[in-house]
Amino acid sequence: MSAVLSRVKSEHVWFVIVGGYNTAFGYAVFAAVHLLFPDLHYLFVLLIAHVLSVLNAFVAYRLLVFKVRGNIGRDLLRFWSVYLAALAINAASLPVLVDAFGLDVLVAQAMVVFVTALLSYVGHKHFSFRRVPPGMEESV
Repeated sequence: MSAVLSRVKSEHVWFVIVGGYNTAFGYAVFAAVHLLFPDLHYLFVLLIAHVLSVLNAFVAYRLLVFKVRGNIGRDLLRFWSVYLAALAINAASLPVLVDAFGLDVLVAQAMVVFVTALLSYVGHKHFSFRRVPPGMEESV
């Protein structure tokens, strides 16, 4: 398996692989915290899962997908800002799906996480890990 993965050069393929892994990781953390601490409100569970999955994803995307060096602090801030947008969508959608439509919180989270995972590639590609060619100024 590692021989096949080492030959994969496409950023898009790696994004799907790492994104699928991180989506599963984040959902697993959400489900585990929700099931282990059923009295915690699902939005607090969402926050815990968000922090853990963003840190996990940052390392994987940085090393395996976008393969960038330097600027760790700036990259992390940019990366997290993309995920803050996803968190906002998630935090707004969960109450609608759970409280208004009566879906189980784990079903609702699975639906929302699928949508936000699809939206993150553009943000990470063009913002989080964007590099300016040498000799060009960046205004950030």
